[in-house]
Amino acid sequence: MTELIPQNRTTAGDGEGSVQFRPERPEGLITGARVFAVYGKGGIGKSTTSSNLSVAFSKLGKRVLQIGCDPKHDSTFTLTKRLQPTVIDVLESVQFHPEELRPEDFVVEGYNGVMCVEAGGPPAGTGCGGYVVGQTVKLLKEHHLLDDTDVVIFDVLGDVVCGGFAAPLQHAQRALIVTANDFDSIFAMNRIIAAIEAKAKNYAVRLGGVICNRSAKTDQVDRFNDKLGLNRLAHFPDLDVIRRSRLKKATLFEMESTPELEAVKTEYLQLAQRLYDGTPPLVGKAMKDREIFDFLGYE
Repeated sequence: MTELIPQNRTTAGDGEGSVQFRPERPEGLITGARVFAVYGKGGIGKSTTSSNLSVAFSKLGKRVLQIGCDPKHDSTFTLTKRLQPTVIDVLESVQFHPEELRPEDFVVEGYNGVMCVEAGGPPAGTGCGGYVVGQTVKLLKEHHLLDDTDVVIFDVLGDVVCGGFAAPLQHAQRALIVTANDFDSIFAMNRIIAAIEAKAKNYAVRLGGVICNRSAKTDQVDRFNDKLGLNRLAHFPDLDVIRRSRLKKATLFEMESTPELEAVKTEYLQLAQRLYDGTPPLVGKAMKDREIFDFLGYE
């Protein structure tokens, strides 16, 4: 099980509040629910995608839990209308004695019954960005909050640069990558594919597909997918209503109806149904950095 190791219990010397990542043992992994981990370049719209996908699952009658895995703890604010305290916040408030916590201390019910948790992260510059994922899952299990859950969505920060950021892949059956139709987004996607490759050697996770976001066209994404044998699951264009929904702290399902918004909502509902029914496991072989630069870069 992932352990929480406060600074006074470690010799790592990483600074105040430092905590270290420990890989999950099989008995600590989530079972019984469809588990998805959403990755992509920073700022690509992972939280918007995750939150609207969570609502879409709930509209299909599924019991949904969304876990934000970013120190900004803003994954679920459109679902709950405010920033929620993180698991690390509430653990610190009880001096890291998790037995003193109640479910309502770290789980909040959001729009349409979606349950929301913000895992958070360690203090800046200390420890590992992924350690608290395991502690969050441990708390959820101890309070039996996963027993009646149909779908779990991990909304994971930015690019994958260490094993801690990849920790949600240990729990997920399918990893989803959100990308735009540009070089930087696809370059980050390639690195995420490499991380999924590595985790798939020891865990059940497989790549589920690619979601194209904030893009009028999908030609470069489709070209990359064709090269690696991947597929595009959905396409959400760069619409102003999506930008306004974040400003209004609302999901798209709460915004005033327009024909273009109804089309986006339908796309989310179809994506949720497709994911719940089960997507085939994809095996993408990531390109080397130089190779992808030559493939997508300018002459």
